[in-house]
Amino acid sequence: MKRNNEKGSALIFALILLLVLSAMAGSLMFLSNSETYSSMNYRTMTQARYGAEAGVHAAANFIMNTYVPPAAPAGGNFAGFTTTTYPVTDAGGVNPIFLSTLSSQAANYPNQTQLAAFANAMNFNQPLQAGPNTVKYSASAELMSMVSILPFGTTTPVTIQTWQITAHGDVANVQNGEAEVQTTLERYISPAFAYAAFADANGCASLSFSGNGTTDSYDSGALPLVGGVASAPSSFNNYGGNVGTNGNESNSGSNPTIHGTLSTPNAGFGVCTAGNVTAFSGSNLNQVTGGLIQLPQSVSFPTPAVPPPGTTDVTSTQTLAPGSYQDITLAGNDVVSLTPGVYNINSLSITGNARLAVAPYPVGSPNAGQYGPVIINVTGNNNATPIDLEGNGISNPTYNPGDLQILYAGTGTIKLAGNGSSAAVVYAPKATADFKGNASFFGSVIANQLLDVGNGAIHYDMKLKKEMFTIGDYMLNSFTWNKY
Repeated sequence: MKRNNEKGSALIFALILLLVLSAMAGSLMFLSNSETYSSMNYRTMTQARYGAEAGVHAAANFIMNTYVPPAAPAGGNFAGFTTTTYPVTDAGGVNPIFLSTLSSQAANYPNQTQLAAFANAMNFNQPLQAGPNTVKYSASAELMSMVSILPFGTTTPVTIQTWQITAHGDVANVQNGEAEVQTTLERYISPAFAYAAFADANGCASLSFSGNGTTDSYDSGALPLVGGVASAPSSFNNYGGNVGTNGNESNSGSNPTIHGTLSTPNAGFGVCTAGNVTAFSGSNLNQVTGGLIQLPQSVSFPTPAVPPPGTTDVTSTQTLAPGSYQDITLAGNDVVSLTPGVYNINSLSITGNARLAVAPYPVGSPNAGQYGPVIINVTGNNNATPIDLEGNGISNPTYNPGDLQILYAGTGTIKLAGNGSSAAVVYAPKATADFKGNASFFGSVIANQLLDVGNGAIHYDMKLKKEMFTIGDYMLNSFTWNKY
């Protein structure tokens, strides 16, 4: 039987196998190169994006810390700007307002000093990385809105602006080595009295309730008025009595109850120590019926501008006209009535059955018989307790706390005690507010530290959310990004 000649087949199989292995090696090399390029592209994209984010922060830091906004009276007009458009335009009402170092966006701002300062700030730390992949950034800031307000407790108008910041991060000589980040930088206008009580201190027990101390809410705008006089609220809401602190709330005693939320930058429930400030410490977190709200940052309160007091003491029953006085000291059955206006005093002390009464505009004035804001600026010179409201406290027949505003810039103690029913707002961000007895307080209190001892109640007026405003801190939001 004759067999086929199979000489040379091994060589063929070897060549085929070599071809397969070469193809596999080539594929592996291509895959390796692709992974290398992919990693390089990802690294470049990341570097460009970080560069763009650095540009956003450089622009935001300039606006927050270096930039000087144009000044205008509260509610007034800004020279060189048209603020009735969105975004803001120049005096001609045509061209948007830009601070810019972007090559694709020309700068347009009516103050050359601010333009030069922005360009200097944007180039101050350039480049971010030296070497083969140099990362640089540039940015523009478009002015979207601008208003001027007079924050509560101050005498100087503040300009509030919203900016849209667009920043590019670039890696030189690299394809697709550019990223864009866009965000909005703004300051919010918010109610000056957004809480029933707020303690500015950042430590333990900055806000403290004991006994049966409570908070809740009502709406003075819904109370029926007869000749400007309202009946006392017959019931209260089991919500809206929100409290806050930059530190910790510590509750103790029988049954203190916050009919609302607790807001603080801190988190957690438990023992509070100097090195571990929790949001709440007490026997039962359910004492805060609305739960905890963690603030993104501490709340800041500007120190009120308090003019110097007068030299005349007030110690007996009478009706005062707005003006400057020394110490108002009431005892027995004394009643001092205050007509609407501004009062600059050194101290206020009420004991026994004495009381401070809010009165309407006097006969002969354009608003005779109507009620309006009574503003009391307390200096507190040489007085550890410059505000002492005991006895029957305050008589505010409108039950509108905005009709009696008490401002104090010092570090003394404010006492709210006795059995009186007082409707007022107290703004004393450096002082200690001490509630004692069975006092009912209608309104809001801002202090450095706030103590509610006994069976006192703070009834928050929901109408305060629509009156008396202040400004918050800068916030970055609406973050987006793209790569090119």
